[in-house]
Amino acid sequence: MANLKEIRNRITSVSSTRQITSAMKMVSAAKLKRAQEVAFSLRPYADKLQEIIQNVSSSLEGDAQSVYTAERQVKKVLIIAVSSNRGLCGAFNVNVGKKIIEVINEDYQDASIDVLTIGKKINEIAVKSYNVVADHSELFDDISFESTAKIAEWAMASFEKETYDRIDIVYNKFKNAATQILTHEQFLPILTPESESDVTTDYLFEPGKAKIITDLLPASLKVQLHGAVLDSNAAEHGARMTSMHKATDNATDLINDLKLVYNKARQASITNEILEIVGGAEALNG
Repeated sequence: MANLKEIRNRITSVSSTRQITSAMKMVSAAKLKRAQEVAFSLRPYADKLQEIIQNVSSSLEGDAQSVYTAERQVKKVLIIAVSSNRGLCGAFNVNVGKKIIEVINEDYQDASIDVLTIGKKINEIAVKSYNVVADHSELFDDISFESTAKIAEWAMASFEKETYDRIDIVYNKFKNAATQILTHEQFLPILTPESESDVTTDYLFEPGKAKIITDLLPASLKVQLHGAVLDSNAAEHGARMTSMHKATDNATDLINDLKLVYNKARQASITNEILEIVGGAEALNG
């Protein structure tokens, strides 16, 4: 059994760790509230815009078809992977790496794969196995629509030049503080309803359908990527808050166990001292 000093040192060490994890939990909770509000505020706009784009794109014919809806044989794929810049958030980042492997095995076994990373942690994972064409980890230093729009514009230009035949996004979608939904979305080409019967709304167009599509499609794609980044940011804070909450609880349990061991060791030490005193007294009296 460890001596009393060693046990006291361990209790002190674990107590210090508990203070750190508890503080990190509170910081993540504060950041989560702000990130959640921003992510949720964008969703209705993004969902409605995407619905309109898909419905209108499905009715375009001939020269009016947008380059962003063009279906090609998939030979070259770009996966935009979004994670976090920091760890201590459970399996949040590792799961993104696993999802990339799953997507490639299921859909792109015969294609050439490039990866664009947003987040230091997924970049560290991806560079070991894939060709990483760019890393935009600095985006999380100050998330803005302008920053994500530049990445979306580069991706759209690459698709238009046929550098890539398919571009997907892999990220954690925020559901609540304890739940993140690992998500794989097709970015380009834009998905359209399979048939006219799937189009639920009839629109009146001014100045014209083709002109509206030309202007709205790039905006829709920028919003889609920005929404993925905002969702991932909120999901990261939720994952870290949950992880730090569990770590704090585990530290508390460990401290209680160590205190029990300490009390038993102290009791045994006191008993031994009493026995030694009694033995010494008996020897003197004898």
